[in-house]
Amino acid sequence: MTASNFEDNLHHDLHQYLLSLNEVDARLPECPDVEEKWIPIAQSYLPDGTREFKAYPTTSLGWMMYIGMAVAKCWDSDWEIYTNLADLYAYLRDKRGYDSMDEYILEEILRLKGYDYEALEHLVGECASRTHSTLLHQHFEPGTRDAFEAYVAALHQLYVFGAAIQLKRMGYHMTIIN
Repeated sequence: MTASNFEDNLHHDLHQYLLSLNEVDARLPECPDVEEKWIPIAQSYLPDGTREFKAYPTTSLGWMMYIGMAVAKCWDSDWEIYTNLADLYAYLRDKRGYDSMDEYILEEILRLKGYDYEALEHLVGECASRTHSTLLHQHFEPGTRDAFEAYVAALHQLYVFGAAIQLKRMGYHMTIIN
């Protein structure tokens, strides 16, 4: 299986799962500002994410979903400030460090507490676990180009769905207008 096919299959799986929980709409939101941040964020994230993947694969994957949520929230709140940061990923990471980036995003960016905090933490953990399981079942040989491309594809989908979840939570919905 190619990384492109893998990404399509993962997209479908995550979309169906999140639809079943009413966390996203059938049609995902289109937000070009958030999507255009993907490549610079991925380039900045990859050294940290790949280093952590071997020992903490679900953390390496799940953090990207949190980043997607944070970018969507930043887009909605004060994009002029955040879009001009030289490295948005480093900005998020450096607030509390890589290991505590999830807590920073949940507490300071998304402003969650109690049940909402725990529920989102569980949701991200489940999506990261599903993604990791899907990666493992593809039997990509570790250290190969295919394995790396599949990892990047997985990160991309988690970023996309993190943003979609947050956009829906903020009231953005894509609907057909006649």
